Amino acid sequence: MCKISVVTTLYASESYINEFYARMVISLSNITNEYEIVFVNDGSPDHSLNKAWKIAENDQRVKVINLSRNFGHHHAIVAGIENAEGEQVFLIDVDLEEDPELIETFWREYHKEPNVDVVYGIAKQREGSKFRKFAGSLFYRLFNHLSNTQIPHNLMTVRLMSRQYIDALSLYEENSLFLGGLFADAGFNQKGIIVEREFKGESTYTLRKRINLLVNAITAFSSKPLEMFVYLGAIISAISFITIFYVLIRKLFFSIDVAGWASAMIMTSFFGGIQILSIGVIGTYLGKVFNEVKRRPRYIISDIFKKETDDKDMDNK
Repeated sequence: MCKISVVTTLYASESYINEFYARMVISLSNITNEYEIVFVNDGSPDHSLNKAWKIAENDQRVKVINLSRNFGHHHAIVAGIENAEGEQVFLIDVDLEEDPELIETFWREYHKEPNVDVVYGIAKQREGSKFRKFAGSLFYRLFNHLSNTQIPHNLMTVRLMSRQYIDALSLYEENSLFLGGLFADAGFNQKGIIVEREFKGESTYTLRKRINLLVNAITAFSSKPLEMFVYLGAIISAISFITIFYVLIRKLFFSIDVAGWASAMIMTSFFGGIQILSIGVIGTYLGKVFNEVKRRPRYIISDIFKKETDDKDMDNK
């Protein structure tokens, strides 16, 4: 087992790989010579895999894990950390928004205090447009409000983790992954540090992907949306009974008809929308249950390349 493993995922990353590798090797040499760099190719559509292979052909401390298709960023991360061999695992994105040299900072913070299992990054400020910053802040507020698992605002992917913590993460077997929640839910002694990042441009996370991530995160760690519709249904029922009682009193005792075709249509449409929304929420949870009970693999490794073996080992998980 080596002292430290660096894990990063590849998707449309060919323009970053060489610089990432060169800078990471320099920083690792300041820490130890017992290390490995693990590139996980998540079905990248460009030449990321070929570039990573060329690096591995010249450096036996580089391992390339090629997934059979695109499984998604979080699943690719799991593939990397579960196949890393280091006593500690440093997770970082390859796109250079976080400097590879951060590994030295994280290493010092990790060893500064006893019994620290995780040092994770917190972005000093969110990048991008005002809307993107607002959406990011809203994401964390909604998640922490609706979930029993609390995560810090502006949580980053970059982190240094102990082997004990990595082994604990492997106990989580769900397919609907939200790693920010899993990282916090696993517990252990975790320490956050402020990190400055360089915004490289438009993220591959589109608005649709961010909304899907929010829905997945909340439904994976909370049943409060279901509880909210129970309370909403009770409140609407109470209001309906009060309204019915009011109408009957006016009609039976005062012979006053209650007009209001427009208001009746509005209320009918409102209640219809509430019913459809509640069915959609229930359907989302049922869909997650359906996906989990099928027990499909979270990722499939097509092949692993490492120079010391000089072959491609087939492995499925």
